Amino acid sequence: MRLAGKIAVVTGGGAGFGSGIATRFAAEGARLVVGDIAEAAGSRVVAEITGAGHEAVFVPADVSQDADMGRLVTCAFERFGGLDILINNAGVPQVNGRMEECCEADFDRIFAVNVKSLYWAARHAVPHFREQGGGVIINTSSTAAIRPRPGLVWYNGSKGAVDTITKAMAIELAPYKVRVNAVNPVAGDTQMLGQFMGGQVTPELREKFLASIPLGRFSLPLDIANAALFLASDEAEMITGLCLPVDGGRLI
Repeated sequence: MRLAGKIAVVTGGGAGFGSGIATRFAAEGARLVVGDIAEAAGSRVVAEITGAGHEAVFVPADVSQDADMGRLVTCAFERFGGLDILINNAGVPQVNGRMEECCEADFDRIFAVNVKSLYWAARHAVPHFREQGGGVIINTSSTAAIRPRPGLVWYNGSKGAVDTITKAMAIELAPYKVRVNAVNPVAGDTQMLGQFMGGQVTPELREKFLASIPLGRFSLPLDIANAALFLASDEAEMITGLCLPVDGGRLI
């Protein structure tokens, strides 16, 4: 098992990419703290993991809140005795539309969840990683950080910040053997897809979106989980500051 003996926190673990990461990590031997703002969804993922004979606990958490991020890290220590891997996966989309029509509340929420959560996570987890002389942080970014789509200006900007923060954290934490990387997925076939498209996902819009992905399909949670698994494992011990596209060739 590639993560045997490791303890990981996964935010946004109740659905989509987060649930895929949590399930895959558990199968590879990690003990997990799964955080999500949706309690029923997060609890269901943990029940599936524990039902398969692995160790996991659910903690309800809004990653935009200092105290909630603190509870996730504290739980890892209290329940499992430490923390080795932090997956900052939770994120929110922007409804496709003109940049000036995005209301302030939506703008603030996008940056609070997609960007400020990294600040809170660092405040709580990085001191432990520095003290123990190692750790892994993986941030879920997006192809939108590298090749923005129109109508998603503020979401694009939030994910651009994730990429820059990832690289800056990697440089600052390298002397402490803390590796920091990001995964940049192309869109998955989830409820977020409709928001990215500005409403209902019609067959025409779906085909237009797929046409921009050379491999011809949307990303799956397992695609992102496999990339995160590699970056979290000892096999990637020489990799830090990488923003890894998992995009079916979209960024070519």
